[in-house]
Amino acid sequence: MRVVVKTAHLSREEWLKYRTTGIGGSDVSVIAGINPFKSVHQLWLEKTGQAEPDEGENEYTHFGTLLEPVVRKEFMERTGLKVRQKHMLLQSEDYPFMLADLDGVINDNGEPCIFEAKTASAYKQEVWEEGVPAPYILQVQHYMAVTGAKRTYIAALVGGNHFFYHMVERDEEMIGKIVAMEKYFWETHVLGGVEPVPDGSAATTDYFNSRFRISNGEVIELPEEALSICEEYEHISRQMKELETAKNAAANQLKSYLKEAEIGTVGDRKVVWKSISKTSVDTKRLKSEQPGIYADYLTQSSYRRLSVA
Repeated sequence: MRVVVKTAHLSREEWLKYRTTGIGGSDVSVIAGINPFKSVHQLWLEKTGQAEPDEGENEYTHFGTLLEPVVRKEFMERTGLKVRQKHMLLQSEDYPFMLADLDGVINDNGEPCIFEAKTASAYKQEVWEEGVPAPYILQVQHYMAVTGAKRTYIAALVGGNHFFYHMVERDEEMIGKIVAMEKYFWETHVLGGVEPVPDGSAATTDYFNSRFRISNGEVIELPEEALSICEEYEHISRQMKELETAKNAAANQLKSYLKEAEIGTVGDRKVVWKSISKTSVDTKRLKSEQPGIYADYLTQSSYRRLSVA
């Protein structure tokens, strides 16, 4: 690996600009289609200079940065391991498109290791109790591919009052897949300029719904390959309806066993059919009896609905 630039005195804008020169650790989960916040299309637009990097400061990133020294200090106190900060953007010599900006490094009995600090909401506590979330596994394996490190320690402050740390060993098989995936993305989509094929991730769905929220009313001719995609869409829609019917049939069979009972057990499984009360506003009555109040609280939203005929 080589040092691209020392980051200690870079502005956020300069740092983001350097990140567009290659693929960083947080980009891997986007390319893999498992990042809930960014689509591969957004990443492609950023890396090709068609859009500004969407890494703006918000409450989550602000407090994540603010609490990083706290996470690092707590990790050192609990483990006795010394974390040193490098403040450098690193580049793989074997794969120059691979970049790494590390939170820290550790000398673990003469073995150079990586340190990564995270913060997460309380909703992620169970995930961190079980291990390292998948996007971060990809991130640290990417870092180990760039640096040659054999292991990474990753620590997380969850919900502001739960602390976890895990060790992730270098996985050569996974690294091979990550390198191949990144190489294809970089050479085909970034250098080649080929737009990525949309995947089914929530981030990609949100991206298209947000970027093309308003239609212009025009009618256009789609490319020939869209015909097979229409057929696939209809085939999957039929399968979903059939599966929904089969699911309802299974549910009704279980209900027939439970009848008035709330909980049923069989083997190590538990079936719950619980009564739930919900409070809601009778909008039809409100509109009839208090039309003025009803009108004052009306809100309007718009969205585009896709249909294939």
